[in-house]
Amino acid sequence: MLNLNDLGLFVQAVDSGGFAAAARRLGLPKSTISKRVAELEAALGARLIHRTSRSFVLTELGRDFYDHARGAMIEAEAAEGVVLRRLTEPSGTVRITASVPTAQSRLSGLLPALARAYPKIRLQLHVTDRFVDLVQEGFDIAVRSHFAPLPDSDLVQRRMAVERITLVAAPDYLARRGVPQEPADLKDHDGLLTGPTIWRLRHRDGREAQVAPASSFMADESVVLLKAAAAGLGIACGPETMTAEARAAGTLAPVLAEWEAGTVWTTLLTPHRRGQLPAVRAVIDFLAREAA
Repeated sequence: MLNLNDLGLFVQAVDSGGFAAAARRLGLPKSTISKRVAELEAALGARLIHRTSRSFVLTELGRDFYDHARGAMIEAEAAEGVVLRRLTEPSGTVRITASVPTAQSRLSGLLPALARAYPKIRLQLHVTDRFVDLVQEGFDIAVRSHFAPLPDSDLVQRRMAVERITLVAAPDYLARRGVPQEPADLKDHDGLLTGPTIWRLRHRDGREAQVAPASSFMADESVVLLKAAAAGLGIACGPETMTAEARAAGTLAPVLAEWEAGTVWTTLLTPHRRGQLPAVRAVIDFLAREAA
């Protein structure tokens, strides 16, 4: 059985154009490389290199042997790479916190795929609508949806998604009350509101409008309002991802599709040092990529 180290030194000598150049590249004595290649020739019982003080030339057999030896070195490097990649595969526990709506609309579909992509990462999702201090409470990542830029902090921010907030209503409600054609028409409709009685709308072409629908139902939770809309109680507004399933099922229909009631950003936040960990970085990169 040939010594693979000798095989590698032979390939390096040929690639470098001689023993001296290979010695400089590898940081080894020239005599060591020359001796190991000579021992390789002795093991094979064949001359691979014609060498003198001024020349370094492969024999015909040496050229054929080099082609196979170089291929063997490439395969050996590939085999080593497989092991190194597996050993450096992200692993460990990553703790994530998110609000209820964000967890339901953004993370519920992504985390199972993330877990399959990184089987060595153990995900822990904490769902709460209270403000969570990542550093004090030991979380790695916060996924926060917000309607205005987040304040400056020591946390590293990575945008996950940006989406429109649109108006929706149940088809039977629109059949009973009519389909609004302009924002002004909303004043004659029942609005399902989170608090403010005025909707500020923006058209795709930049036009803006304000309208105050009749307040028939109020709640400070979007899922509740959208379920009320699906039940035919009036018109609600919500992020497109939250209404996507109902719109696809036909239980909610778009209202004034060219207009939006604002924008919601979803941002990934992490303490700077935690974000350098391979497992945390892998989770952040995955969520930002798949949600885009």
